[in-house]
Amino acid sequence: NTYQCAMGKQSMGAIAYNQLNRIDTKLFLLVYPQKPMVKSKTIELIGFENLPAGHNASLAVMSFSGYDIEDAIVLNKGSVDRGFGRCIVLTKMKTEVKSYSNHEKDVIYGPQRLIDRKTNKEMKDENGRYKIMMAHRSLSVDGIVRTGQILRSGDVLVNKYVPKEVDKEISRHGPGELNSEPLKYRGVSRVIADQVMISEGGGDDQQKFIKIALRETRRPELGDKFSSRHGQKGVVGILIPQEDMPFNDIGMCPDIIMNPHGFPSRMTVGKMIELLAGKAGLMEGQFKYGTAFQGDKALEMAEILVKHGFSYSGKDYLTSGITGEPLQAYIYCGPVYYQKLKHMVKDKLHARATGPRVPLTRQPTEGRSKDGGLRLGEMERDCLIGHGCSNLLLERLMFSSDVFNADVCKKCGLLGQPQWCQYCQAGKDMCVLRMPYACKLLFQELQSMN
Repeated sequence: NTYQCAMGKQSMGAIAYNQLNRIDTKLFLLVYPQKPMVKSKTIELIGFENLPAGHNASLAVMSFSGYDIEDAIVLNKGSVDRGFGRCIVLTKMKTEVKSYSNHEKDVIYGPQRLIDRKTNKEMKDENGRYKIMMAHRSLSVDGIVRTGQILRSGDVLVNKYVPKEVDKEISRHGPGELNSEPLKYRGVSRVIADQVMISEGGGDDQQKFIKIALRETRRPELGDKFSSRHGQKGVVGILIPQEDMPFNDIGMCPDIIMNPHGFPSRMTVGKMIELLAGKAGLMEGQFKYGTAFQGDKALEMAEILVKHGFSYSGKDYLTSGITGEPLQAYIYCGPVYYQKLKHMVKDKLHARATGPRVPLTRQPTEGRSKDGGLRLGEMERDCLIGHGCSNLLLERLMFSSDVFNADVCKKCGLLGQPQWCQYCQAGKDMCVLRMPYACKLLFQELQSMN
């Protein structure tokens, strides 16, 4: 229960009836949410069915290939193609148009036209229309992005210009001199400009906000996180074509295959009962109750299954889609309510070769948003020491990070300049020492403290 309370908050679904009109910082919406087959009194009380957050997935509990170990799940590619787990991600981009105390203000200009360098005239295409800068291709005449435009990384959303001087009455620059400070889309994947909102601020400053909602539709891929309502979370381990999935007597394939080793130690019996009740509900065409202590009894559910020609235990006879032979065991199979969680691999994927560095330490920056490096920490360093990889240690901790050639005096041991020691007032004992820049910085900071 506790685990589900934590994960239910991260699930995607419908969030409100006005969800397509709001502009939130980040909004995750499921495209085809469904009501759960097995519900409880609580679900009815809070009105969860009106704004559901998940799918009734057909689940098979079996060890299928090695792609479902350690809580990973196997997804049916056919189900994904038909819309299982598909979601919309809406992101907000925001900028403000200000007025300043020295009567200067920000300006938004229309898209910039291309100029022929030879003739110094604006270029036109074969239809006689002016050619527009590549980054401004999505802008309308007012300098703000058109709704419905497909955007790529680096495209300008608002072509904003800011005055060079904003706080002094008498400026070094001429009146109306502006710097270009456009609002750009910085993401990796293509998105669509969903809606634009312009709000006029009251008061003396006449501030204006421009909010733009960007829309992206995503389908489940390897590494996306799913969870049932019993704290059984797992990431997608593999997508398997429908023709390779096992199928039952009526030719039905499961949407999800889950490894049975997730049950014994966790003792999530509720999930097994939900599967049984959901299956019985399908047979009778009604929702079943899984409320604690007063829901439908598992025994009654089993009897309903027998009445409709299914096995009392909820297990089915499955045939392998790969070999066409019957599977060696009966498989526990039926519908379970699965939630797609907001943790998607697309938002977490990060790699870097060479990239930006911090000016102070000359080491790579930190974090995915800044295109940072991957830190080799103290424990990783200890492992390399334990294995005796001295060259690899040097390579990781110095050459690939912040190698620096420092000029050091052999006589006094202090840092100097090339061919000159300020302390000894001589240059004959100078040598070049290769060290991490952070080490040299530490020495200098200690020196400054005497």
